[in-house]
Amino acid sequence: MNRAINGLLLMAILAAMLASFGYLGLDLPALIGDGSLSQMADYAGRFAHPDVSADALRGVAQGALETLAMSGLGTLLAVVIGVLLALPAAGRFGWPLQAAARLLLNALRAIPELVWAALTVLAAGLGPNAGTLALALHTAGVLGRLFAESLENAPVAPAQAIRQQGGGQLVAFCFGTLPNLWPQWLAYSLYRWENNIRMASVLGFVGAGGLGQMLYTTLSLFQEAQASTVILAMLALVVLVDAFSGWLRQRYVRA
Repeated sequence: MNRAINGLLLMAILAAMLASFGYLGLDLPALIGDGSLSQMADYAGRFAHPDVSADALRGVAQGALETLAMSGLGTLLAVVIGVLLALPAAGRFGWPLQAAARLLLNALRAIPELVWAALTVLAAGLGPNAGTLALALHTAGVLGRLFAESLENAPVAPAQAIRQQGGGQLVAFCFGTLPNLWPQWLAYSLYRWENNIRMASVLGFVGAGGLGQMLYTTLSLFQEAQASTVILAMLALVVLVDAFSGWLRQRYVRA
């Protein structure tokens, strides 16, 4: 019985794939015929010789620093906004504020970074300011939701003990609740920083600055050698940030 069901599912998937080709009108012979493969090979081959001149490396280094600053500042702003919204979203100030905070967090993270970037470019102009705001707004929605859920699941006994000894609500939160939460919050923040490094490299395609804008410009001008240098810089930046983030998690979260 299970084998027959699996066979039917496989046939349905194959039929859906064939129907997709027909619906989209893809012309595979034109894609691989008439010298198309050789043209694609020539185009890919032009990326095999990156531009390593001093001017190109200087520009890529500046773009990499801009991308790193965008992701770092955007994540830091998102952490601050996320914490401020997580407290009411976790029900610490009553249900009306909880409903409003959750609605705001849902709206922030429902809009992708590219859409936020397109909106912030219109508001803040071309450049890294728009990219930083786009990363901060979307990431604040994600981190705020994660922070609120971890806050709801945090043990309440330490904070209650501090309150019973005469401590205020802020003191109870800082010394009773936050010590149990900050390793998890730090892990969430570092993970989102890794994601924002990659996204900051893409936001430049809508004019948000950094390596993404350099890549868009070089590809638009058919400067494959310069584009290859930018792509290699993106890969190196992501690897370095992943390694640094992993070291921080190993030192402060897992310990």
